[in-house]
Amino acid sequence: MILGFLRKAGRSTHAADDPPHVDLDHAGRPIRVALRRVAQARRFTLRVSATTGEVVLTLPRRASLTEALRFADRQSGWIAARLEAVPQIISLEHGAIVPLRDVPHRIVHRPEMRLTQIENREGEFHLIVGGAALHVSRRVGDVLKREAKADLEAAVQKYAAALNVRPSGITLKDTKSRWGSCAASRRLSFSWRLILAPSYVLDYLAAHEVTHLREMNHSDRFWHLLNDICPETERAELWLKINGPKLHRYR
Repeated sequence: MILGFLRKAGRSTHAADDPPHVDLDHAGRPIRVALRRVAQARRFTLRVSATTGEVVLTLPRRASLTEALRFADRQSGWIAARLEAVPQIISLEHGAIVPLRDVPHRIVHRPEMRLTQIENREGEFHLIVGGAALHVSRRVGDVLKREAKADLEAAVQKYAAALNVRPSGITLKDTKSRWGSCAASRRLSFSWRLILAPSYVLDYLAAHEVTHLREMNHSDRFWHLLNDICPETERAELWLKINGPKLHRYR
């Protein structure tokens, strides 16, 4: 498939002539590769997102598209191996298991229910969702974001009091590369997916970003302050390093 495209591509060196993506074939498996031209790039590079599985081929601004695609084709085995390691997507639908605060909850759809609620049935937690079936995923997402906001607001308030600082507000996002951030405006942002992790992980991220209100860097003083108010720092960072990418498989 890619060889046929190579003949059409000629030796294009202009972004305007590039398609948004190309499809490789590895052992009968199609692999979609997005194309990006970057002025600062000096060579061809391939990146496979560990969270979404997106494959991106970066080209220097004036590089030959034909040569770039040949490069990608030669690396198709490496791409396929990286894609195998990407966590399988789990849809937030009836019957799925979602780890609310790292505790497995089975999603149960009951059309007659008006409010979403959590039930504990002999040690098995159910997240009960009502309404039309096509709205189950959205409603589950709303519950997770609501719980995340409540936990983060409580944790931020605790650590802000400990450091005698005051954030200007809290925002929930769904970022792929950062779990939290602190803006110059003193507004803190967090991934709502932290509610899927153990509570000490969410607590650590709140402490981390609040500490930036005192130290807008990662200096030794920053880490000293953070470890002083959050003894679980090392444990939480290790958990995120090992398990963080898996939190993005819930869609």
